[in-house]
Amino acid sequence: MAKESGISKILAGTFVFLTISVIAGIVTMIIFYKTEIALMDPTPRPMFTSSTTSLPPVIRLPKNLVPQSYQVVNVTSPNQTMLFTGNSTVTFHCVQGTSVVYLHSRNLDVSGPVVMNKDTNERIGVSSMKNEEDTRNFLEIQLNAALEAGGNYSLFLAFNGEITENLNGVFVSTYAQGSPAFLAATNLEPADARTVFPCFDEPEMKAVFHVTIIHRRDTVALGNADMRGEIHSNILDDVWKVTYFYPTPKMSTYLFAFTVSEFTDSNVLCALCYRCVLPTQTYARPDAIAAGHAKYAANITGKILKFYENYFGINYEQKTLDQIALPDLGVGAMENWGLITYQEGGLLYEDGVSSLLHKEVIATLIAHELAHQWFGNLVTMKWWNDIWLNEGFATYLSFFAVAHMEPYSKMKDSYFMSNLHAAFEVDALASSHPLSPPQEDVQMTFEIEDMFDAITYCKVQSNETRNEYIYDVGVCMYLSDFSYKNTDQNDLWEYIQKAEDEDGGHTTVAKVMNTWTKQMGYPVITINTTNGEVYQKQFLFNDSSESSLWWYIPIRVMSNAAEPSLVWLESIKKDEFIAKSGEWILANVNCAGYYRVNYNRENWERLSTQLETDPHRIPLMNRGQLVDDAFNLARAKLIEVTLALNSTRFLQNERALLPWESTVRNLEYFVLMFDRSEVYGPMQACGMKASFCLHSQILAIDVACSNALPECSAMATKMFANWMDNNRTNRIHPNLRSVIYCQAVAAGGAKEWEFAWDKFQSSIDTSEKDQLREALSCTKKIWLLNRYLKYTLNPEKIRLMDVGSTILSIADNVAGQALAWNFIRAHWEYVSNGGAASLIEGVTRRFSTQFELEELERFAADNNLSPTKYLQQAVEQTQVNIVWVSENKDSVLKWFENETAS
Repeated sequence: MAKESGISKILAGTFVFLTISVIAGIVTMIIFYKTEIALMDPTPRPMFTSSTTSLPPVIRLPKNLVPQSYQVVNVTSPNQTMLFTGNSTVTFHCVQGTSVVYLHSRNLDVSGPVVMNKDTNERIGVSSMKNEEDTRNFLEIQLNAALEAGGNYSLFLAFNGEITENLNGVFVSTYAQGSPAFLAATNLEPADARTVFPCFDEPEMKAVFHVTIIHRRDTVALGNADMRGEIHSNILDDVWKVTYFYPTPKMSTYLFAFTVSEFTDSNVLCALCYRCVLPTQTYARPDAIAAGHAKYAANITGKILKFYENYFGINYEQKTLDQIALPDLGVGAMENWGLITYQEGGLLYEDGVSSLLHKEVIATLIAHELAHQWFGNLVTMKWWNDIWLNEGFATYLSFFAVAHMEPYSKMKDSYFMSNLHAAFEVDALASSHPLSPPQEDVQMTFEIEDMFDAITYCKVQSNETRNEYIYDVGVCMYLSDFSYKNTDQNDLWEYIQKAEDEDGGHTTVAKVMNTWTKQMGYPVITINTTNGEVYQKQFLFNDSSESSLWWYIPIRVMSNAAEPSLVWLESIKKDEFIAKSGEWILANVNCAGYYRVNYNRENWERLSTQLETDPHRIPLMNRGQLVDDAFNLARAKLIEVTLALNSTRFLQNERALLPWESTVRNLEYFVLMFDRSEVYGPMQACGMKASFCLHSQILAIDVACSNALPECSAMATKMFANWMDNNRTNRIHPNLRSVIYCQAVAAGGAKEWEFAWDKFQSSIDTSEKDQLREALSCTKKIWLLNRYLKYTLNPEKIRLMDVGSTILSIADNVAGQALAWNFIRAHWEYVSNGGAASLIEGVTRRFSTQFELEELERFAADNNLSPTKYLQQAVEQTQVNIVWVSENKDSVLKWFENETAS
């Protein structure tokens, strides 16, 4: 419900101008029919089950009405009022007779319902209308006559709502453009379309949208489809513009989008394959467009679209594609069909200021969102339990698109490993979830939001079970046959099975794949090369958890005497994995399987010897994965922690970046567990030594400075001081700025911090602002960190979308972790708007004592936090940390002391 009871005179006048004839009809023509309710065959009202039962509440809409199209009129002027107003007419087909219409509405003042029989052009009386103020958000409209099965009907509703500041629904954003300028934008996934207009807000209820936006004359309205026309309307003060859009393709409500702003566009025409030129326009702040910051994004968009069109054999379905860089957005980007929204840092790139890594991030993010135009927009999951059909494929395909554009880039392997390990980390907890859980497990909004995690985005990319050719053929047939429709994972398996059968294969696709998607977690394969024994079990950090899960597992295996070959675990012969004298065996070649591998100690030692003498005999991906497997097996107490640490000794001769990235990432866990204890001293000393072996300049500086190497701190301080002395020119290379800024602020005091803060406030470059914002959290001065935390409560200093990441950066700093934990508890209501899940997960990463566990549990109870998976995972990870630290602290200390002494 909107906070204000009325709307401004200007908006009221506009609204009356558009709907006066309809309002008059409501006044004169509403008739209450006297038909007995018993004769209407009403659809039973969806009800919550009794709290005494174990069944979940019914919060899904009934399937008796199927929407066909919406006509939506919205009046928005964020620079004048924080309210929007409008009306909508939804046309729907009745498949089962009912006297009640249910649809979704939340925080809207809804009025003036008019129900029409489209087949007879007769009006149907409305006896009552009420909005359920609970988690269902049902708008219930009782009718005086039953809708008949097979009939077509329409429902008109007038509404007004609040333009929010919390980055969901219709929200307001401000930016500096001489004087403060305002814009309005939408962000509706997963369940906020109902806050913009009354609708059937479930992904399976697709419809065509006819949209009209009424806005100030000096602004531009963008929507899901190409603009059909504009008129200027002489209403009250002669400043209104009416923008009409062409009908959208049939799509889900969560993809509905519009923006109203004074932004300008790059106006780049991208020539696509085998058809006419498609205009793709990239919008941003006028100063960013004028400076050319949108050129890179605008230029690569057409190339990526062309790649996907060729890959899928299906054209992009819209006549235009707009992308807009928003100063505020609660997610990194959103794939709204025809109007993709991005945080500014995800779209704007400045030569000479932005780093090469930032360029790669932009390319990958655009590729991800463009992949959604097929996976998610054209073909959509039936329900949110299968959101991986959207997000998993978009992540997986983005690597191929970017690699196609930059064939010499090594980022594909690095991103692949990074995503694989992100999924591994979460999926090793007993509080994880299947890639495709049952629908009944994903009902409440917080349960839906929980699905947007590393498992959904990253787990699908690694799977040795698929034949790439068969997989691609099946996926393309799937996209073609289900265009504009909804699917679940069974549909995907069916089409891959068709491709498998046509190719003469014998694999039962669903039988194999369901063990990977319907079960949580993943296996660890244990291979004993002495007796040939091979077995699987679920990999869990918590060794007290029991599991009987079982997977179909293909194992690609090689040795120093044999090239790679593929075998299925259940088909392995008894002596197939017995190593000959001096022979080592390596499984999961190139890390194509979503599992870990453990060996007997002799095989681990032979692999380590091979790495130290001739590492290139082991594939690059496996050189990184062997380190990752060893460290995580040690965390799960399946091997000794010293064996994992010993696995890093080959790195002194390793020149590839990937194994180093894997090692640094895994040692981060040791830092989190021990940087407040006596273990950290010898650990830092080893870190100093390791930095001299690194062949990546950025990583070497980061490792060296993080481990207090005096020369590194002196270098960073000097480079930063030179910038401070001549701040018109930043001589620090763009690729080095993030690490130099952080280390200089960490080594400095108030002077350096204040300089970085002033630069952060004055910079108009998004990449520069992001690097400075993170660097400000690196200071070791407690009072400065406290000041910075307080700044996050002021949106004029730290934007709401940056609150969560800023607090997490402070929590990553050992000097700021306790401060951040106390701060979020004191200001939870505000800071949780920036991402409650990530805050809990990030701020508790160091928790490893019983006292910290009890504090976490008390915090959850005091704030009545929903039992989200993120909260469960934070509790479980803390429990695992407590046990692991108590059992391994002495061994780790001794190993680092010996290593330092040697």
